Amino acid sequence: MADQAKGIPVAKEGLPFILIGGFLTLGAWTMGWVEFACLLGAFTLFTTWFFRNPARTIPPGDHVIVSPGDGVVVAIEKEFEHRYLKAESVRISIFLNVFNVHINRMPIAGIVEDMVYQPGKFMVAKHPEASSGNEQNVLMLRRSDGVKILCVQIAGLIARRIVAWVVPGEQVEKGERFGLIRFGSRMDVYLPQGSTIRVHVGEKVKGGSSILGEVPCAEPS
Repeated sequence: MADQAKGIPVAKEGLPFILIGGFLTLGAWTMGWVEFACLLGAFTLFTTWFFRNPARTIPPGDHVIVSPGDGVVVAIEKEFEHRYLKAESVRISIFLNVFNVHINRMPIAGIVEDMVYQPGKFMVAKHPEASSGNEQNVLMLRRSDGVKILCVQIAGLIARRIVAWVVPGEQVEKGERFGLIRFGSRMDVYLPQGSTIRVHVGEKVKGGSSILGEVPCAEPS
């Protein structure tokens, strides 16, 4: 799949909201409802801004793991990932509020081995329980040297729509746009134990351009 959102100023999923908001704003203004038109106009502008799709400079290097989303690092935890990787891992959790860019990007280049949608709750995405209990979409990624990375889109308190534009078996590039989560959410990335972590809790990161960590490339056999 080519990066289907490349060069588009807003995500296509936002266009219905923007067009409806613009139409209602124009209608209210035409009817002379100035204050209501201003409110609708403000909503339309915010919606356009929310679905913005900025270009990013992707750091080079197969060993470099980039952030899948914009936001704040809320947790870095060592744990056994028992659902999919079934291995000791380092989980990096990133909270996206309504003011962040919500386009999601691939943390590595490789193959989408599998993708699993899990229905669930809509707890506040900052809570630790959100990693396993909230509605989510799990992408299992495999680098060309066999290293596996787990990337999880997690819905939050007011997020009700997870979108992914990739399918299992697809070849993807690092930093490539692959989906979005609407209106507040969280991204979890699971790196192999022993990875070098380059971020800290409380740090702001940008999808596709901020380096979360490094995982050495395996030597060819």
